[in-house]
Amino acid sequence: MFLPARTEDGVVVREVVARLQRARAVLVLTGSGVSAESGLPTFRGAGGLWRHHRVEELASPEGFERDPRLVWTWYNQRIAAHAKALPNAAHSALARLEERISDFTLATQNVDSLHLRAGSADPVELHGNLRHARCSGCGVRRELDAFGLPLDEIEHHCGGRMRPGVVWFGEPLPQEAWERARRAAQRAEVILVVGTSAVVYPAAALATQYARSAYVVEINPEATPISERVDSRLRGAASQELDAIARAVA
Repeated sequence: MFLPARTEDGVVVREVVARLQRARAVLVLTGSGVSAESGLPTFRGAGGLWRHHRVEELASPEGFERDPRLVWTWYNQRIAAHAKALPNAAHSALARLEERISDFTLATQNVDSLHLRAGSADPVELHGNLRHARCSGCGVRRELDAFGLPLDEIEHHCGGRMRPGVVWFGEPLPQEAWERARRAAQRAEVILVVGTSAVVYPAAALATQYARSAYVVEINPEATPISERVDSRLRGAASQELDAIARAVA
């Protein structure tokens, strides 16, 4: 069994591996910390435009109404960064775990599509994705390439505006995605919470409020608001910890 160098992590990994090998249903919830190892900044530390504008100016219906060109300028930068980034060992490890566990649900707060590119078959994208834009008026969808949406094409002929296909602050999660994740949490025997700050709800509640009797493991270099409510904690990088787990489960 391949284990992390730190002894305490090795003990936890053994327990996690044993539980995963017995589990009939597993839920994994991932956040921006997973993609940070692919060179993508975490959502709240994105730099660039974030240095000069509040989050709500760039990721809210109100901000989009006020300045859609600013919002799309920032999202186009994110889309370009996503296109250049490659899945890392954490993404790959989760794709391998999915192959070994029949009832495996990967729910992600990320919108970068790296789980898909790593081979995860059907991730639940709780916050949407940046592979498409949709019209705020008629709802028509438009696929996006690595350059995003040209700023002169924001206004749609129906009178609406093309907006990123993501969930903004103040908006509900997509109902189908949320129900899939909620049901997975309720039946899970093991839940892995990886690289998420655990401050964005309702996603953060999956491991605490909706889990019935699951063994919950947090994988994050830093403590979060749910750290004291989980069963085990791994404080290493997601790529290191997940790769060790996936190798041992296999």
